Amino acid sequence: MKNKTAVETVVDIETRDMTMDDLEEVLSIESVSFPTPWSEGMFLEEMKHSFCHDLVGLVEGQIIGYISFAIVYDEIHLRNIAVHKDWKRCNVASRLLSMMINISSGRGARYATLEVRESNEAALELYKKFGFVVKGTRPFYYTDTGENALIMWADF
Repeated sequence: MKNKTAVETVVDIETRDMTMDDLEEVLSIESVSFPTPWSEGMFLEEMKHSFCHDLVGLVEGQIIGYISFAIVYDEIHLRNIAVHKDWKRCNVASRLLSMMINISSGRGARYATLEVRESNEAALELYKKFGFVVKGTRPFYYTDTGENALIMWADF
């Protein structure tokens, strides 16, 4: 994996549907990205539902990030997004969110929602850039730390 600096940007990122063959790399990123990472079974469960969409972002064949979201009627629910530590601040998450919006808009979705840890300043900054605003709080949502989740919404 190439090391990137925060000022570099990814220009040529390929995105495609996640497959079972991707899970080893995805789980590796997941395990270092979250205090309570998703299990392989959670990803497999996501991948079997037609309303769930799981994409990977690749550079030169290497998975550098992924996104999981659901589309229910006119609403998107961002369920999971993570970027490999060597590719953070390289617009990977922005590219994945843009793909989510494009796919979902093409299927009639007009709104999006997500939950995010109150302390996750980088994620909050990213989501606000995409028009998400805080609309509520889920007290003690994260059982690993007891931290609250902020509920964010965007209208596309």
